[in-house]
Amino acid sequence: MIFEDIWTLLPPVIAIVLAVWKRNAVLALSVGIMLTWLLNAQLNVVQASSDTFDNLWNVVSGEGNRRIIIFSLLIGALLALMKESGGVHTFIIRLAEKKWVTNRRQASLLPSMIGTSIFTDTNLSLFTAGIASQNLFDKHGLSRARLAFLIDSTCSPVSILLLVNGWGAYILGLLDGYQITNTVGVLIDTILFNFYPIIILIFVYYTAITTRVYGPLKNSVALVPSIDDSAKVNHQNKISKARYLVLPLVGICVTTLGLLFYSGNGDLRQGSGSWSVMWAMILCYLLLVVMLFKDKVFNFKQIIKISLKGMKELIPVVIILVLSFAFGEAVKAFGTGLYVSEVVSNEISLIFIAPLLFITAAIMGFSTGTSWGTFAVLVPIAMPLSAATGLEPAFLVAAVLGGGIFGDHSSPISDSTIIASMASGCDHIEHVKTQLPYSLVAGGLTILGYIIYGFLTI
Repeated sequence: MIFEDIWTLLPPVIAIVLAVWKRNAVLALSVGIMLTWLLNAQLNVVQASSDTFDNLWNVVSGEGNRRIIIFSLLIGALLALMKESGGVHTFIIRLAEKKWVTNRRQASLLPSMIGTSIFTDTNLSLFTAGIASQNLFDKHGLSRARLAFLIDSTCSPVSILLLVNGWGAYILGLLDGYQITNTVGVLIDTILFNFYPIIILIFVYYTAITTRVYGPLKNSVALVPSIDDSAKVNHQNKISKARYLVLPLVGICVTTLGLLFYSGNGDLRQGSGSWSVMWAMILCYLLLVVMLFKDKVFNFKQIIKISLKGMKELIPVVIILVLSFAFGEAVKAFGTGLYVSEVVSNEISLIFIAPLLFITAAIMGFSTGTSWGTFAVLVPIAMPLSAATGLEPAFLVAAVLGGGIFGDHSSPISDSTIIASMASGCDHIEHVKTQLPYSLVAGGLTILGYIIYGFLTI
């Protein structure tokens, strides 16, 4: 028996079911990887084992992936130093003194606005918004699941709308080779037709402004700082400074932009995102270490001990990241994306082309946990469809972009979903379950919007 076509959907489906059922992302991804290579090797266990090992080794040894791993571990070290130094607590006090964040609404708006402002790198946006807001959410009785929803539903949608980032350069490359006189113009025009990120951003700001939540998110409980932690922070108040939080975070943003500009030879869109973010994190970690050492907050031995403790706490998340990258590569090699893309190859009514592209992209993004591969497969389908049918290229490309983000945004095996959980300090499966109703409603409204637009214009 040859395992192909519909069989290529089995590994991602099983991985997703396991992730939700067992609430164990490591188990789900591990099973998904092994099953993918087993089916790809036509049940040859020896070959499947060899392919699985090669797959994991290629992920770990890949330069871009190594940078993300280093970046993730340093995030743990940086966050631990910020907390132990009292910088996070002092930052909250300063916000209260200046009356910038004094209630639940303002606390909710802070990560939403940070996520909207930083659209050059999704991971940087997620970490910055999450780290800056964790303790504020605890203080105002807001759950970490709410924080995870706000940052995850802001950072990726904004990044796919305002494409001055790696995604923009990547999609421009995919648009090359077609009879388009202005590819940048097509990219800009996708903003008007990219309904999903616009709708989910409306949900984010509605949630932040009204402080109302619905579905499973209503049952999420806020974290309460322990007495011991409070006592330790109060003890440190005399020597704490808000700059221990502010300067590293601002430094990460500014340095990343500068390094993107440098690595892109003057063009931010051409810069290396993983390289820029990694070195920005290294430099800003060293900046914080120097400040703490200079101010005699900690000695060198304490800094190392706290940093290692912070890194250790993020090792489980790093394992999940590595497995998610490996799983994405495995299903790509197995042909999952190519099989799903055949859904749109049959003749269909012009009105339903954009909705079906959106749905297909959503299924691919959800099944593989990545939108990059989705764009690579479906943009080359959308462009010929546009030429053959006369539909606007920006309209069909936007359907692919929005569908990919919707699927990626909803998937428990997506790296951005995992990073949102990490940055907010929220249980990963809780984040997926509480965010899914919002993304499903936004996805449904998007499909309806494409159908209405089709009826009105075609």
